[in-house]
Amino acid sequence: MPDSINKSEGKVHWAPKGDKRLFLWEKPSTAQGTARGTILFVHGSSEASTPVFDLQVPGRANSSAMDWFASHGFNTWCVDMEGYGRSSKDRTHNSDIATGAADLEAVAPYIRAVRGEAALLVYGISSGALRAALFAQNRPEFVKRLALDAFVYTGAGSPTLDERRKKLPQFLASNTRALDSDLPTGTYVDMCSKLPVVDPERVTMPTIIMRGQFDGIAGLDDLYEFFARLPNPEKQLAIMPGIAHSSFQEKNYMLAYEILRGFFSRPASAYAGD
Repeated sequence: MPDSINKSEGKVHWAPKGDKRLFLWEKPSTAQGTARGTILFVHGSSEASTPVFDLQVPGRANSSAMDWFASHGFNTWCVDMEGYGRSSKDRTHNSDIATGAADLEAVAPYIRAVRGEAALLVYGISSGALRAALFAQNRPEFVKRLALDAFVYTGAGSPTLDERRKKLPQFLASNTRALDSDLPTGTYVDMCSKLPVVDPERVTMPTIIMRGQFDGIAGLDDLYEFFARLPNPEKQLAIMPGIAHSSFQEKNYMLAYEILRGFFSRPASAYAGD
């Protein structure tokens, strides 16, 4: 089946973070009229940004989430976290979740400076959801709406993390790991031994939690507890049938797109906490 949308032209950016550089990939809206907002996509533990969010697969329609959201009127950005992809790789540390949140604190002002966007629509998946949530907790002025996909709060009820904890000594012994022998271990260490790293009561913007039906990391009761503690009354919990952990690469990826588009397209609502 051919792609049904026009592909957006991409542009490389480099955001400074102290003496390091973070790789950014931008694809602007291809729809007519004013853009519906700017999405910042945040990747997980085992891949860089463009293979997840700008995946190009001939015959698999709309494989690129960035192209699809750009065709629906959004400006789109993704970023390689420090230690991943084309961003700086400082192997004196393991690029943990706090490092990722600091990366986003460097990226958001950069996007604001070059494009004038006051606040972002932020989507994070897996450990990227933890990075995004911690960033939103620390710098709420940069986040208009927050989407947390394959998120984990305390780790309770997670069979995948139970198995992963058996390798914690191995992760602690090195700042990198396979798949390509060059991936940071920090998010694995944090998810195995330091949860929770986010305080839901400090996540004050409208928030959606997206959870695949078969996700082995995001325990439902764990998510219910986090969801209940979110203070903003505009919040949503979406269970996605036929999806496991990596929703944009699953058979039902279009369902994940549509859920996210609906949440990011909502008009601003009055909230007494604002």
